Amino acid sequence: MRKNALSLLLLLSFQFCYSQNSDSLLVAGKDYVKENVLARSRFSYKKIYVPTSLIVAGLILNDNRPESIKNEIVEERNKYLPYFKTHVDDYLQYSPIAVAYGLDAFGIKSKTDLTNRTVILLKGELCMLAITQVLKRTTHNLRPDQSSYSSFPSGHTAQAFAAATFLSEEYKDQFKWMPYASYGVASCVGVLRMANNKHFISDVLVGAGIGILSMKVAYFTHQYKWGRKKSRNYNNNIQ
Repeated sequence: MRKNALSLLLLLSFQFCYSQNSDSLLVAGKDYVKENVLARSRFSYKKIYVPTSLIVAGLILNDNRPESIKNEIVEERNKYLPYFKTHVDDYLQYSPIAVAYGLDAFGIKSKTDLTNRTVILLKGELCMLAITQVLKRTTHNLRPDQSSYSSFPSGHTAQAFAAATFLSEEYKDQFKWMPYASYGVASCVGVLRMANNKHFISDVLVGAGIGILSMKVAYFTHQYKWGRKKSRNYNNNIQ
């Protein structure tokens, strides 16, 4: 039972990767790579099934009884990894964003132009940060290592999954393996947060759902108006 609960984050994240690969995109213009004509993501309920499931699963597992799954996982961690500590998760949470801009810098063009891509990223990040900080302050849950009362949800995991969604959205059409890589890295961050004894599995699951949902909403609601006038003037001049 404990092993199944510990692997739930990884299973749901890879299910999300699979569902994302099967989704279609509405592309505005056939030369969007050459002329930076932007691709808009369609909203569909299918795209929010997994993040919603992650949040619901985290809420269900957020049981404070001593014999609850989340507390038993902490007990197992303290038994087998009592001295484990790493700061890799502090940096790994941002790595998908660095990869996204790095690929573009090396000439591998993303789905969205630089200006609109950055605006989408900022909107998603602000949404994710607002939700996680409000929940941390209102729930006031003690961390498993008892270091502070900011356990629920996991901010590192929310950041990692928001960044993974950003990278996946921008490059999944060119590289079919990108969702698996990006969400795999994000899942590692969640696992490391539990291994570091900073979060319960419930914190990690809810954080993952918030991160995915925040960035997806940023894409769904974006109007792609930034830089459009400049792009149109450029296109008219080259005709």
